[in-house]
Amino acid sequence: MASSSIDTPRPSYLAAGIVTAVIFALYVITLAPTVALWDAGEYIAAAYTFGTPHPPGNPLFVMLGRTFSILPIAPTAAQRMNLMSAVASALSAGVWFLITERATRGFLRERWQRIAAGTIAAIVSATAFTVWNQSVVSEKVYMITLVIFAAIAWLMVLWADDPEASGADRKLVLVAYLIGLGYANHMGGILAAPAVAVAVLMIRPQTVLRPRILATGAAALVLGLTPFIMQPIRAPHFPEINMGETTGCLTEMNTDCVLSKETLTLWGQHLNRSQYPKPELLDRQVPFVHQVGMWWLYFKWQWLRDLHMQYPAVQSALALLFLGLGLFGGYVHYQRDRRSFWYFGPFLFSVTLLFVFLLNFKLGWTQARLPGMDSALLAEVRDRDYFFVWGFSALGVWIGLALAAIWSWGAEALARGLGGARQRLAWIAASPALMVGLVPLVLNSTEAPRSNDTVARDWAIDMLNSVEPYGVLITGGDNDTYPLWYVQEVEGVRRDVTVAVTSLLNTDWYVRQMIRRPIYPYDVDTGPAVYRNREWTKPDGPPIAVPLASVSETLPPYMVLREAAQMRKDSLVATLPPGVISRDQLVVLSIIKDSFPERPLYIARSAGGYGEQMGLDAYMVTHGMARKVMPGPVREVPGTAYIQGEGWVDVTRSAALWEEYRGTTALSRLDDWMDRATSNIPFIYVNTAVIIAEGLARQGETARAEAIYKNAEAIVETANLQGLFNRGGG
Repeated sequence: MASSSIDTPRPSYLAAGIVTAVIFALYVITLAPTVALWDAGEYIAAAYTFGTPHPPGNPLFVMLGRTFSILPIAPTAAQRMNLMSAVASALSAGVWFLITERATRGFLRERWQRIAAGTIAAIVSATAFTVWNQSVVSEKVYMITLVIFAAIAWLMVLWADDPEASGADRKLVLVAYLIGLGYANHMGGILAAPAVAVAVLMIRPQTVLRPRILATGAAALVLGLTPFIMQPIRAPHFPEINMGETTGCLTEMNTDCVLSKETLTLWGQHLNRSQYPKPELLDRQVPFVHQVGMWWLYFKWQWLRDLHMQYPAVQSALALLFLGLGLFGGYVHYQRDRRSFWYFGPFLFSVTLLFVFLLNFKLGWTQARLPGMDSALLAEVRDRDYFFVWGFSALGVWIGLALAAIWSWGAEALARGLGGARQRLAWIAASPALMVGLVPLVLNSTEAPRSNDTVARDWAIDMLNSVEPYGVLITGGDNDTYPLWYVQEVEGVRRDVTVAVTSLLNTDWYVRQMIRRPIYPYDVDTGPAVYRNREWTKPDGPPIAVPLASVSETLPPYMVLREAAQMRKDSLVATLPPGVISRDQLVVLSIIKDSFPERPLYIARSAGGYGEQMGLDAYMVTHGMARKVMPGPVREVPGTAYIQGEGWVDVTRSAALWEEYRGTTALSRLDDWMDRATSNIPFIYVNTAVIIAEGLARQGETARAEAIYKNAEAIVETANLQGLFNRGGG
């Protein structure tokens, strides 16, 4: 059957508003109370400081995030930005309600029936695992793109109803603007464009022959991209988070450098993500069938996040059920509302299979650990299910249409048995068919919420407090860096510590930012008690004495040592093996040369064996979750112990820090540790407890050692960490 001839009823905006409000309330109840791991710390800090996150910079997110971060709607900036994600996702669910209601008008005659179908579609969309889990935290930019996609979809549905109406062209122009705006939030925003083109060609192809609408649409698209202009304008003000530093200005802003040739070059590199090169699309990082397999694994998660692979058959059965419903719903959409199908069908293809092809990912983190998987294939550093959140959300429309069609058939069959006078009763009796749409709400209700998760914030504070005042902390990656940026720049915690992440020390701009960073005073009253027994001298200069204009010349990208070499600073001798010395290592050596030991130097234990690679083995002593580089070889003194597998440990200081750590309590509040790729976070807490307990036991403090050891056991048990480090997740 082609499109229905039934007159188009007015959309149920009030019902959509109520559904949106209820879903938003669900998100508020399950909202993350603070920052999360991975990119959340970077993005919240970048938005709060009106800076620039990693390439291409997501300027629309920064603008919206900055606005939400100062609104008086929640106690902290993190909660306000988490609410931004909740608002965007709830609004998207409301739009999916409207589209489902509209698409069912050909076979659901009464408004209440269409409202019921739209409600189920919205619930499915909103409670799929990744959608729900990403809607309660500002961990990525994807929910803003989702609401833009939803707005485009609704405009295309309205346009498809009457493409020759007086305002039809204005809808297309607005769509073009939103595509540009979506790209300014995330490069994936362009994925709506192919679906728009297909819809226009299938419904009113003569539109593409009209130069005026094409020119106006192109202008609107460019206008949507204008948020990117904030990057070279804001960068010379040197905000705290200024990834890429897209400016030729090195010391201060002036008219000569704001839009100089160097600025435009740096800006272009940032927009093109030159920092993250990827192979050509036809050069697949792993076979395409495995990349589709990654999507399928994440699709299975949406209906039952079987973290410990306890119910693989149930999970697969649910995935097949909902995939079947989705495909059947697409058929229903094509048969009953073909005009809107010509946008929605190609859109779903674009954000699923086409997107899988364009992303060209390695194996998913969990996928790579599944039985039988080729361990020689490359794997991502984390699970990337959030990239497919748009498709998981939008598929709720087709699932809602499928359930509505099944409901309709059941009601009609019951009505024939009950008699025409009891048709409403028949519809009510058949309504359990819709209840299938409640499956993700029920099964994800324990895994998707984040309302009791404060680990990232507490981890960051604990890590910073492991460092003595005015210290330099060497970190290795996202999760031992971005939460630290958040608590420093947003909450003002331990800003006296200079965080130096090794992966970024290889860039000129990050080294310049470290040199340019102000020296913030240490507040002894809010710091750990162990630091209150002495005066701390505020440094009078940056950790490295390199002029801003000569970073590239002074610190080359790498050096080649043909034989072992030594770098001496007083009694410290760093022995460097033959081979390549990278810039980040040269920067660390420069810190030792220029400001050590006046500035304490620490290496985060989460950075692995970085200190050993620098030849600093004999000079490091563990202080809680970080290792301090000492000015001379470490020797046993009262309060220290040599722990096999860890090295020298300042047991007295580590135990004192442990008693003030927040993360131990945060971990004990969790019912499970959801993100297996971040298992090093709980591992370091547990390992820290074990080495402190061993050290205390050696000193004869057996009762205290036993208490700390039991604390570690409690963390393992309550956060369900048993077997964490040798098992994946389904």
